[in-house]
Amino acid sequence: MWKLYIASLVHGALAEYGIKNDPTKELEKALAREGLVRGTLSLAGLLRSVVDYARQALRPQALEGGVEVDPVTQLPKGFKGKIIFSEPGREAADPELNSVDRLLELANLALSTARFHCWVLLDRLDVAFAEAADLENNALRALFRVYLDLLVLSNVKLKIFLRTDIWNRITTQGFREASHITRHMTISWNRSSLLNLVVRRALHNAAIRNAYLVNDLSQLGTEAQEQLFHRESVETQEKFFYRLCPEQVDAGPNKPNTVDWLLSRTRDGTKSNAPRELIHFLNCLREVQVKRLEIGEPEPEGELLFARPSFKDALPEVSKVRLEQTLYAEYPAQKEWLERLRGAKTLQTLDTLATIWGISAEGATARANDLTTIGFFEARGTQQQPEYWIPFLYRDALDLVQGAAE
Repeated sequence: MWKLYIASLVHGALAEYGIKNDPTKELEKALAREGLVRGTLSLAGLLRSVVDYARQALRPQALEGGVEVDPVTQLPKGFKGKIIFSEPGREAADPELNSVDRLLELANLALSTARFHCWVLLDRLDVAFAEAADLENNALRALFRVYLDLLVLSNVKLKIFLRTDIWNRITTQGFREASHITRHMTISWNRSSLLNLVVRRALHNAAIRNAYLVNDLSQLGTEAQEQLFHRESVETQEKFFYRLCPEQVDAGPNKPNTVDWLLSRTRDGTKSNAPRELIHFLNCLREVQVKRLEIGEPEPEGELLFARPSFKDALPEVSKVRLEQTLYAEYPAQKEWLERLRGAKTLQTLDTLATIWGISAEGATARANDLTTIGFFEARGTQQQPEYWIPFLYRDALDLVQGAAE
């Protein structure tokens, strides 16, 4: 199914670029005959057409005693499609019969003849298969097998964007092909890169640049702007950040500065920060500050854009969205166990978790480990006496209380 979908996508690109040669015509003829030419179809519509075609081929509606299988195509005799999912045998008499691999070869030849390369980018795969873990595992494993198969094509390449936790999940039970995937890169975020992200977004706002008398970037091209942002030191970026925000959210000699406070409040139990939560927090912070001004609260001191109380007021919405729209949406089976922790303390042991959940110590261990894997718990303590700490990111949403459970 992946191969058929990719062949259809590449054909759409060939048509869009006006590439017309013999391989293109042969590819279009094969796809058009089965109603798989993208044309006016959206990406979702094309995918639905491919899925329906595959279901028709591989899931005959009636299995009466036995199904007579075509020895050439290995498909039920009732299937009338001309695109099959394995190479036709030598005895195939139908000249219009094509395998999905043959279609990809035609696409590659069409691009090569026209001296073009085509990249197929696949993103947001965590959303595509969110309704079923088994479906997600099977679909993504199949996709990476297709990725390896397509390495032989010179002009068609896949680029797959996948969250690290999902990759870990599909390889947990063993995935032999994973060792053959050698061209990969992990995109990670640290304090400096996240600070750079915040400052760059702020400086793309003309009103902020004018208010803080920052050099007018509108006269610079995009490439020059990128070079300027990357050339600025971390110290310079942080200095500008503190023109917008107070030095600390909680005042005191042992309290973190605002940058570190932001990162600690938007970090999950894996101790990693994602731009999504940080950006969401800053958007909520802006809305909270605007509301404070609308109801007559005093403006922030000096040239600051945000007052200290606004930071704490912005966190509950971020916490709620992260819990309900990310954790519950991606791991619905864990919702019952997380809800039982509502109002509990933020530091738990296996004994306290077993009591809250009403299960055995062994069951609590397995459940706590699952929640640690998905980033709800941060594992602390020792191997003999483990403890489970709940990050700030989830505390407001579950009305958790600071402290250790007894």
